[in-house]
Amino acid sequence: MQKQNDRPRARDIGLKTGVFPTGPANTITDVPGLAVGHQTLIRGASVRTGVTAILPHPGNIFRDKVPAAIYVGNGFGKLIGLSQVNELGEIETPILLTNTLSVARAADGLIDYVLSLPGNENVRSVNPVVGETNDGFLNDIRGWHVGTEEVTAALLAADTNPPEEGSVGAGTGTVALGFKGGIGCASRQLPSELGSHRVGVLVQTNFGGTLTINGAPIGDELGRSYVTGDVGLDHVGSVVVVIATDAGLDARNLRRLAARSQLGLARTGYISENGSGDYFIAFSTLRDSANQDQRRITHLRNEDITPLFRAVIEATEEAVYNSLFRATTMQGRDNHVAEELPIEQTREILRKYNAL
Repeated sequence: MQKQNDRPRARDIGLKTGVFPTGPANTITDVPGLAVGHQTLIRGASVRTGVTAILPHPGNIFRDKVPAAIYVGNGFGKLIGLSQVNELGEIETPILLTNTLSVARAADGLIDYVLSLPGNENVRSVNPVVGETNDGFLNDIRGWHVGTEEVTAALLAADTNPPEEGSVGAGTGTVALGFKGGIGCASRQLPSELGSHRVGVLVQTNFGGTLTINGAPIGDELGRSYVTGDVGLDHVGSVVVVIATDAGLDARNLRRLAARSQLGLARTGYISENGSGDYFIAFSTLRDSANQDQRRITHLRNEDITPLFRAVIEATEEAVYNSLFRATTMQGRDNHVAEELPIEQTREILRKYNAL
């Protein structure tokens, strides 16, 4: 898939995060079978929004559910599907991300899609999973520009290539840590002695705080300090983190994995404001129906999953950086502007603090 712009990812400037190696493309689609699609809406002077779809596998997810859990970091949000996922420990639809006021309409579109799939003709209950952040600073959020058509387009666009990042899909109108936010991805692959498992992360960044990269105080150095009020964008909040793994984890340990992802956010300067809706959705692509010769998988023991905890922390941190590095300056509603992270200045600050 073509990149949306020429801005680098974090590793392109020599920024290394953590100790584990990345997957082949350092993105969530490094987890085999998983697909991502975007629908980006940029219209006129005030529509800056979109939809991002994550499909855990290429089959009928309603008929071939994946083990899953959702961890709530701060519950000021509108995530649809939470209670059933955590009650039954599985996801039965693709996962959608969009803006706050479009959650219900996106859910309608997702239900239409699931009901239309061959084999679902007699389905009478669907639990759509739809997350959101509020892009109302740049976007005409009250205009309800996301509906069934846009959801269907994102689902049909999904493929297993490295997804676009930055100001695309559900990240089109988002703002994070005082700069233009967006969609970001990263992955980790454990060494063979730890099981060779992969962990992939996709983030929708729209949260407050003062940007820190590898310990370097980027936000302070660039005059975007949340503490001093220089950011000027403290109306924003919320983040959704989608975590995929090919490791054999049940719902209980997927929830534990999701909870560790918040530690990766903290490394970036995230503070989980009062009005921040912070949700962490984790699923495993290793499921009973995927094993034709052995219908029941063997789940990892509790004592074996600590490396996965570290992997998800590292991948989440780097995914946030990629969302900022790849995002581009955007002007939107009421002439509001969210400026892109200045790459060369950031590089110099990282050198100053020996963080490259």
